[in-house]
Amino acid sequence: MADMPTGLELRSLVTDHGELRITLDPVDVGEPGPGEVIVRVEATPLNPSDLGLLLGPADSATLARNEAGERPVLSAKIPPQFMPAVAGRVGQALPVGNEGAGTVLRAGPDVQHLVGRKLAMIGGGMYATLRRLPARDCIVLPEDVTAAEGASLFVNPLTALGFVETMRMEGHTGLVHTAAASNLGQMLVRICLADNVPLVNVVRSEAQAALLRGIGATHVVDSSAPGFEAKLVDAIAATGATLGFDAIGGGEMAGQILNAMETVASRALPSYSRYGSNTHKQVYIYGSLAGGPLVLRRNFGFTWGVGGWLLFNFLRRATPEQTQRMRQRIVDEIRTTFASRYTQTVSLSDLLDPAVVAKAQRKETGAKYLIDPSL
Repeated sequence: MADMPTGLELRSLVTDHGELRITLDPVDVGEPGPGEVIVRVEATPLNPSDLGLLLGPADSATLARNEAGERPVLSAKIPPQFMPAVAGRVGQALPVGNEGAGTVLRAGPDVQHLVGRKLAMIGGGMYATLRRLPARDCIVLPEDVTAAEGASLFVNPLTALGFVETMRMEGHTGLVHTAAASNLGQMLVRICLADNVPLVNVVRSEAQAALLRGIGATHVVDSSAPGFEAKLVDAIAATGATLGFDAIGGGEMAGQILNAMETVASRALPSYSRYGSNTHKQVYIYGSLAGGPLVLRRNFGFTWGVGGWLLFNFLRRATPEQTQRMRQRIVDEIRTTFASRYTQTVSLSDLLDPAVVAKAQRKETGAKYLIDPSL
């Protein structure tokens, strides 16, 4: 068997003197063991969660490319007040990229049938030309599906399905979702329409609201419009939603959702209670688009919760049957419910370009990057 060529892998390093360093480094993936495959990565998305690891809290205004060494380095300064948040990763060159898709080049003795097949993958380190990983962390794609179509089959689809599964597991019957015009948000709209789940979509512009209404969303509330809080109460009253998923992660949105839920729940009280309603209201923070502190102006009684929601934690507590059912649905609806759309395709080396990275860091709605490591 011919030797496997050396691959390239994008890595992100934080130094102890407050510098972020992004490099494209050679990597030897080795040979596949039992249950393992080596995949040529052909497409991988740039998700907000990937940007969090790639850039951390670095100041994008200080991004600069240095060509002086053996290999180019993209660097940026990390403000001193943010260094404690990344203290645990100082000195570690971390591989980036949660998911991707590509073709199996080699496989362990028990998974030889996968050689030549195209797979969707999850497991980190996808911003690379080659990736070795367990076959169980992959989905075999239908023959007519491209790597670009399969590149985003894990993070957003499983997150959207995980929201609905969490709702059912915790006894809720309706949802509120923020930053709802994202690719993930559009998937959630389609899922909830198909499953008859009442959904309140919170967006930040009329253009985003129109986009969601165009794919069938019924309850869309624009946080930038006058009367937002009253309209949020109306939407929650119409849906009975008592569970929210917040991608913003800072500011007052989580508290506004809880207050609106309590306003609706209090209408059913037979008499005034200084402790508020007994209806449990829950908001999960699953992103940090805004950053900054979370502000809760408490007018929502004592029966509530705010917590963190992470896909990988959810999958650890999901049953094998739930996981298999979600994966099969994703494959079955790959070109409908779970289709992702990209506005630009870039190379791995483009992620060492300050202009490309600064633009990607803005996380603009409707602007989604796909990385093709072969470019």
